[in-house]
Amino acid sequence: MRLAALSDAPHAFGSKFEREVAAAEDVWRDRLRSRAQFLAELDGAVAGTAGGFREGDGTAELISMWVAPHARGKGVGEALVKAVVDWARAEGFPTIRLWVAHGNDRAEALYLRCGFARTGAEKAMSQDSNRMEFQMARKLR
Repeated sequence: MRLAALSDAPHAFGSKFEREVAAAEDVWRDRLRSRAQFLAELDGAVAGTAGGFREGDGTAELISMWVAPHARGKGVGEALVKAVVDWARAEGFPTIRLWVAHGNDRAEALYLRCGFARTGAEKAMSQDSNRMEFQMARKLR
């Protein structure tokens, strides 16, 4: 799913397909041990993924969100966000945050519908990129 996401929307992620495809299996397994990862299915086919990650400051972060092209506009994004928000709430986090690439208007609209709002924080997407992203957050209690 990660490679499909990077192939489909390389501009939306802080990583690159070339780096991820070269990652060894133990790297992939370590990533999954450090987060909650959710998959969505639509009509029997995998349709998207999103993860939840524990930040060092005691908040949760929604990461690696992607919906396959055939599933967009069908509620898959909302279901994935709900799964990560429900995980964060069950884990007792007070807030959940995420980062959105500037210009990714569809993602921002999804997160707004799901109760997130911009925080005003911005940063470069990665050390080797001049693309910027902005933070959104949602209170959970």
